[in-house]
Amino acid sequence: MNLPRFYCREALSPGAHVELPEPVARHAVRVLRLPPGARMILFDGRGGQYPALIERIERDRVYAELSAWEDAECESPLSITLVQALQAGDKMDFTIQKAVELGVRDIVPVESRRSVLRLAGERAAKRVAHWQGVVASACEQCGRNQVPLVAPVEKLESWLARPANGALRLMLDPEAETSFASIRPEGAVQLLIGSEGGLDPQEMVAARQAGFRAVRMGPRVLRTETAGLAALAVMQALWGDFREG
Repeated sequence: MNLPRFYCREALSPGAHVELPEPVARHAVRVLRLPPGARMILFDGRGGQYPALIERIERDRVYAELSAWEDAECESPLSITLVQALQAGDKMDFTIQKAVELGVRDIVPVESRRSVLRLAGERAAKRVAHWQGVVASACEQCGRNQVPLVAPVEKLESWLARPANGALRLMLDPEAETSFASIRPEGAVQLLIGSEGGLDPQEMVAARQAGFRAVRMGPRVLRTETAGLAALAVMQALWGDFREG
């Protein structure tokens, strides 16, 4: 049986006695109903993990003792940044959660011309913090000990002005002549996915000018919540850790 896994933002160390963060403690006690002496895995996002056991519980406050650090990783050798145009409803949560499970390294939420969801200021900051929590929960579930970063929301045009820093830049287009199978990345990959309705034609032009290559993934037009995840799976199968075994 797999041990419960919890993410702690504060740096952990071997042999430390720590109080679990409030949300973690509440989940451990109220949802999982873990008793004193129960074993778990804690990780702080810096890589590796710590076996731990619950020393005592004081209402919703949980104290744990950490064992030796373990060099345990399940990161993909492929460094992928998902540049996702804002999606309406709970689609963004779903996309981010599954992208983390599929091994994405970073997530950049951008506002495109066709984005139904609009975020700015404090509202944007709160949503990014929420998405970072979605990322952490996904890491707890899938076994990752390195936590992907969700970047602040910015307009797509602004993000496209940033340098590629040698990354292979890809975007989906059912009419493109290039396929994923014909590409051989030599480093990091940046994948741009539009919102509902896809990217605006002018955004497609701007993306090409910024070095993005249009790639074809079958003849069908995929929904925004399907497109990025399908592309991530294809890339992991062709170039990443889905090839193992």
